Amino acid sequence: MAAPKKYPDELRQRAVRLYRDSDPKPVIKRLAEQLNVHPEALRN
Repeated sequence: MAAPKKYPDELRQRAVRLYRDSDPKPVIKRLAEQLNVHPEALRN
């Protein structure tokens, strides 16, 4: 059985949208701080 998701799908979608809409592209660490998530969660 798969482990439950730690972050909701809405947060994942928001993170992707923020990254794609940003110019220049934000540093993953900074984006993670803005969203209050661990940087590795975004990197993956």
